[in-house]
Amino acid sequence: MEKIGFIGLGRMGRPMASNLIKKGFELIVHDVNAEAVDVLVNLGADAGSSVADVAARADVIITMLPNSAIVAQVVSGVDGVLSTARKGSLVLDMSTIDPNTTDAIAADCKARGVGFVDAPVGRLATHADIGQSLFMVGGEDADFERVKAMLEAMGSTIYHCGPCGAGTRSKIVNNFLAVSLCQLNAEALTLATGLGLDIESTLDVLYGTTATNGQLRINWLQKVLVGDTSAGFTIDLAHKDLTLVMESANAAKVPMPMAAAAREAFSQARARKFGGKDFSAMLDANCDAVGLEPPRLPQGSRHRT
Repeated sequence: MEKIGFIGLGRMGRPMASNLIKKGFELIVHDVNAEAVDVLVNLGADAGSSVADVAARADVIITMLPNSAIVAQVVSGVDGVLSTARKGSLVLDMSTIDPNTTDAIAADCKARGVGFVDAPVGRLATHADIGQSLFMVGGEDADFERVKAMLEAMGSTIYHCGPCGAGTRSKIVNNFLAVSLCQLNAEALTLATGLGLDIESTLDVLYGTTATNGQLRINWLQKVLVGDTSAGFTIDLAHKDLTLVMESANAAKVPMPMAAAAREAFSQARARKFGGKDFSAMLDANCDAVGLEPPRLPQGSRHRT
């Protein structure tokens, strides 16, 4: 079994690394947060002293990081993964980043004889906790087969979308809908509140028609509608993803007026200090903007999960 290096142990990376350990994989882990490393060491991982140390000791190096600049620095920068990665090793990046960055990193890896797969993650942090993530994978067939068992240890659904970069581009399309739906839901339920409607009756109607959506039916019932706005996926990160959507669309000359409007709504929420809350808290940000108390499901509600 190949030795795995795992760099990036945040809200998504930590449970994914944990599931790899539980499935019997040998891990070397690294993160800027020492406490996150300690959690994985207590589960049986070995701590890497640096990014370069992890890469030098691993056969497959997994990265799960916040943005394009950090991924580029960690993989291709001075003292990064490629400074010590052995020829024949492989980088598996699961971050949500700009496709151009993915392409550049893939080229850097190829030039050094290192394989590359992009496999950004669908679904929520709660799915990562229980090993039910969805992966959108870009990479050559042989490289995909090499990491497939690792992805299966972390998730339940895997789609090989095409060559390098196809996973990242699929994630951008997915996140446009997933994030924009939060704004649509926020406006709809703010309107319902302003019109004096009961939240449970409103949900009955929405769930019974084609207006329903996964955010409203799954994430919102676990988060904002029961009063939990702690960060699973933050408004700040959702704003970052919408920025990636707009940049990618501009590069492809594809107009996306709905994405532009959603991004501006998330910008306004961040300006009102909602950036660190879960992206379902767009409901609270929207209600706050118009002076309404955000709706919550009562205890014992038929809609509480």
